[in-house]
Formats: sequence, structure tokens, C-alpha cells
Amino acid sequence: MKPQLLKVESSPIHSFSVRRDLVPHKNNLWHYHSELEMIHFQEGTGTQFVGDNIRRFKKGDVVLLGANLPHYWRFDEPYFNDGASKPDVRVAHFNQDFWGSAFLELPENRGIKDLLQKAKLGILLKGKSKIFVAKQLEKMIHSDASSRLILLLEALLFLSSTDEYSFLSNIEYNLNIEDKERDRINKVYNFTLANFKQKISLDEISELAGISSNSFCRFFKSRTGKTYSRFLIEIRIGQACKLLIDNEMSVKELCYESGFNNFASFHKYFKEITQKSPLAYRREYLKS
Repeated sequence: MKPQLLKVESSPIHSFSVRRDLVPHKNNLWHYHSELEMIHFQEGTGTQFVGDNIRRFKKGDVVLLGANLPHYWRFDEPYFNDGASKPDVRVAHFNQDFWGSAFLELPENRGIKDLLQKAKLGILLKGKSKIFVAKQLEKMIHSDASSRLILLLEALLFLSSTDEYSFLSNIEYNLNIEDKERDRINKVYNFTLANFKQKISLDEISELAGISSNSFCRFFKSRTGKTYSRFLIEIRIGQACKLLIDNEMSVKELCYESGFNNFASFHKYFKEITQKSPLAYRREYLKS
């Protein structure tokens, strides 16, 4: 029932990992790892799952994730088509104690220690903090030896002294990596992302998961912090946000294109989840 435990690629000559990804399927599943993750989407759009949070990610987003926080970056379908636009992502993975167990206990590093604790909920960077960390990641890609350590430390120091970020998840996770049913949630996520425009019954999704309807409801709520029906609504609202940004179809048209069959309920859930009306959401995006 758990997300997949992934082993992050490492090198005997580096104390932490930094890489550039140009494909949409790198770690393209609901997963977690013992390392913290700092990621910048220089190019690419899609649906982001962090703990119990679902939102659209877009070009320019920068996120810091704590250790063992389940996450999943699902790029939009066009990125999987030959000849289409390609993603361009910078990502660093590092253990909290890779610089030694005593480092974070130094009084000068109290801010960094507090930051890494906050990252257990996932942090979406904003404003100057987003710009600064994106630049640091880019420099890390092209640096080696001690320079990479300094660049990472500078990024964390900057973040420890700013409040230009928001939290993503409402849940801290304490995972049992021995769980043999770790692939179940991936099946549910992938099926939902492929079929959210159609009606998905509880019996259908329970059968896919291989458990009874009652067991599925308990399982999904315990692993994601929300009911499956709420999860499906948030996926559909995410699609509506994408359509509002990407094309000029009317709000009523994109309501049905996002999988809703009732305009009143669509409008209600859109405002509840985004805190804006569909038209206000579109206007705000066009201004940015």
C-alpha cells in the first residue's frame, strides 16, 4: 500500500547527487527516498503529488522535499510524444547528515536544521527564494568538488532566512519500507490520471486495487489523507486549471472536458480548491 522506495543514484566521488533530467519518465511513479530533494522545473508542466497535496506544476517551479515524503511528478501527455516539447529539470538529492552528524548541531546552523524539519511537509518556493535556488542548482550541475558543497549550503542558508515559500502537504509520513503492497497506489494513480474524464465507480477502482470497496476506502484515506472521491475531484480541477491557461475554450466547455457533468458542482469545487473563480484564475495567470 506504500509508495515505492527508490534508491537515488550516487557516486563514490560525490557526497550528494545533482543531475539534469531531459525525459518525462524519470522516477515517474509515486515514490519516496531517504534523501531530501531540491528540484527546479526549467521546462515542463504536469500534475504534482506531494504527500496529500495535488496541484499543477509549471515552468519555473522550485520545490524542496524532506526525507521520506512521498511524491510523484506526472508530466502532461505531450511530453511523452516523439517530437513534442521536452522537459528540462535540475534536481539534487542529499542526506540530512551527509556533511557529518555534528554539522547541524552547530549553533550557526540552527536555521538550516529548522528548514530541513519544515521540508518534511514539502516546500514550494516563491519570489527571490525560487530564483536564487534555481540559479544555485544550475551552478551545481556545472561544478565539482567543494564548489558543489558551498553552492548547496548557500541555497539552504538563503532559504533558512526567508519566508518566501508555502507548505505543500498537511501530513508527515513515517513509512514502513517492508510493505509488500507498495505498487497498489501507483496503479490507482495511473488509472485515475488516464481515465478521470470518464465516470470511475468505487467498484471499478477497488477491483483494480485488488481489494474490497470498504477496504479500498480505508486504504486510500490512510495513505493519502483524503477520500478517493476528493482525490478524483482535485485531479479534475487540476485539468481545468491547465485548460484555463492553455486555450480559450469557455468555462462551461472546460468544465465538461475536465470530467465534470454538472457546472454548479464544478464551479463550487474550483473555488473551494483554488480560492478563485475560474475566470479570476485565468485573469491572474495572464497577468503574471
